[in-house]
Amino acid sequence: MALAIGLLVLVLNLTLNGVSAQITGCGERPLVGAPGGSRIVGGRNAPDGAWPWQVSIQKNSQHFCGGSILSAQWVISAAHCFDYERTQLNLQVMAGERSLLRRGQHAQHRDIKKIIYHRHYSVVAYDHDVVLLQLSTPLHFTDRVQPVCTIQNETEEGTLTFSACFITGWGSTRYEGPGVVRLREAEVDLIPRETCNQLHWYNGLVSENMICAGFEEGNVDSCQGDSGGPLQCYSEEQQRFYLVGVTSFGDECALAMRPGVYARASKYTDWMDRKQLRSASSTLAYSILLHTSSVLSALWLLT
Repeated sequence: MALAIGLLVLVLNLTLNGVSAQITGCGERPLVGAPGGSRIVGGRNAPDGAWPWQVSIQKNSQHFCGGSILSAQWVISAAHCFDYERTQLNLQVMAGERSLLRRGQHAQHRDIKKIIYHRHYSVVAYDHDVVLLQLSTPLHFTDRVQPVCTIQNETEEGTLTFSACFITGWGSTRYEGPGVVRLREAEVDLIPRETCNQLHWYNGLVSENMICAGFEEGNVDSCQGDSGGPLQCYSEEQQRFYLVGVTSFGDECALAMRPGVYARASKYTDWMDRKQLRSASSTLAYSILLHTSSVLSALWLLT
């Protein structure tokens, strides 16, 4: 019995260490090469497999928000997507497919087991607009289903030199317009918070937990239905994509001096790790308890 418990404790430690470790295969696109030098004006349909960490979050098979794969069993999205979805009933995540019209052979659908909000999320100010989704069963990583890299902290964020940043999603292409059925992508620039908070921009609404992306003249932006999806940037040195932001809010869509505002992902890495660790430790502790009880019962029957 001591040996069995010891092995289970070892598995627990290995699992907890694995949750907090950087995923070595993250941020890679096996089916699509590195981004080129030409800018995508106004966005376009994304190539097949271009964004393998992008997921569609659906209710009753209808898309309502995006998200990004962090690991086989965890997705990050925007908290405001779930203001009216406080239970996971009838909620699913779809990964591995760029079209919303069909369940392709590469699509993976998972029920949502748990929704974890940031405890300081503000419905009014959209501050801390992040949520973690635990999936009912792990995703199977393929060429079309991969995790995105996370930035460990603000210090690391400052050392990464990004050559290109992109937004992706199934949202509408104009304010209050219909969503699209095929995943779209657009290249954007990161905009300093000081610029974004100017009087004729957002006039101080952008907190230190947010980041802006787009263009001063507008024309390219995320819109309704893109919420929760990734703002991802490519590091030529590391040859991989990093999650820089989670699509949060904006003033209408694609207006001049009103770029998209995103939850700054590097601010939440510690929070993400803690929540995943806590969930993993609780699950494994329960497994150890069950196994120990069964072993003790078996020994009692033998005495």
